Amino acid sequence: MKQPQQAQQFWAALAWVDGRWQRDVRLTVDARGHWQEIAVGATRPEGVEALAGPVLPSLVDTHSHAFQRAFAGLAERRESGEDDFWSWRDRMYGLALKVTPAQLQAIASQLYLELLQGGYTQVCEFHYLQHQPDGQAYPDELAMSWALADAAHSVGLGLTMLPVLYARAGFGQAGLREDQRRFRTDAAWVWRASQRLNAAGRPLLNAGVALHSLRAANADDIRALQALLGDSDVPVHIHIAEQMQEVRDCLAFGGQRPMEYLCKAFKPDARWHLVHATHSTRQEIEQIAQAGASVVICPGTEGNLGDGLCDLPGWLGAGVPISLGSDSHVTRAWGEELRWLEYGQRLGLQQRNVAALPGRQPATAARLFEAVRAGSAAPAGFQQWGLQAGARADFLVLDRRASGLLGLPEDYLLDGLVFAAQGQVLQAVYVAGRQVLQQGRLLEEGREAAVADDFESVMQALNSAP
Repeated sequence: MKQPQQAQQFWAALAWVDGRWQRDVRLTVDARGHWQEIAVGATRPEGVEALAGPVLPSLVDTHSHAFQRAFAGLAERRESGEDDFWSWRDRMYGLALKVTPAQLQAIASQLYLELLQGGYTQVCEFHYLQHQPDGQAYPDELAMSWALADAAHSVGLGLTMLPVLYARAGFGQAGLREDQRRFRTDAAWVWRASQRLNAAGRPLLNAGVALHSLRAANADDIRALQALLGDSDVPVHIHIAEQMQEVRDCLAFGGQRPMEYLCKAFKPDARWHLVHATHSTRQEIEQIAQAGASVVICPGTEGNLGDGLCDLPGWLGAGVPISLGSDSHVTRAWGEELRWLEYGQRLGLQQRNVAALPGRQPATAARLFEAVRAGSAAPAGFQQWGLQAGARADFLVLDRRASGLLGLPEDYLLDGLVFAAQGQVLQAVYVAGRQVLQQGRLLEEGREAAVADDFESVMQALNSAP
């Protein structure tokens, strides 16, 4: 998707600026596709049409495993015994051993279109499915990465690639399991991949790095990657404390809980983004806050996998930046993720409006949305995100007549979007100043049907293969 070549302007009767709805907003995009100016209380420029509904910043999906979109809906049965995260993971590996680069591109194209429809305009791809099914490298070792980049480009979604260091099966183990053979990397591989991706010069593509988890990377791996990173300003992602079994294993291995171990041994900073961080103590939350790191919460997947509930009041109260991930893609819209995030807390604490801040931010949806919007930039390697000068010009146009929004007072539109909306609520989606969706559909005629047809064919092939 090409960037705008000259400045352009939009005008909105209502837009979400500086954490609240504001009227008569002129939005100016520069030649790079970034906001040059956001002017509140402005007259509509001559010749500039008013956008068709209220304007809201999009969000970044800060945690994705794109290939797992092909597994959504296929793990919701229990034939015998117990079913938990670990049994789900074993079944998911069966899919991971089959997918080809061409199939991955088809899966990701469908997913990335759905993420746009769900209000995301950038995705952070935590990418560990690297090699051929036998574990050998492809002739181009980044074949799977380019498949994802091509998929994102084909639908107009921004992509932050995060090649993953994945070296061992668990704490104290020497290597990977046989069914993890496609994941094998080391620090040098990950850093080389990130540099190649950043050097490619593709529109809307950048790269950081990731460590799969403390259990999948030993101390030497982590320190080697830190040495290669040096002072480079790239995001560093890691799964941490998703499951209590991981916490128990970490305690047994080194006598420390995962976030405690991470902070003491590796000194994370603001470049670090901790995915899930479900099982924490108040001391660990304080340590993460002091480090300046952020957490990435994935409510839909965490609910689907039975991970548990994060300490949302603790993270918010400590001022730790938060963002949202769709992870395994059983949910693919940020409104649903925010609803899950708040409802999980309500069920666990038997309270309502847990995330609200009486006297300062009494609207639950607004406090959560603003926290996640502010937390969206750094995990994707950006300095800013939202309707503010300098940020990329990504935004959503709401349909005031959509279910859950119809008839609501202006001040309650975000509440309705998060807690009452059903179905398509977006008139349009813009990325870097260019419209990519209209009423949930790609602008290129026939493109959406082709994406769906390719995905359906891949699903049939994957589910008929032994």
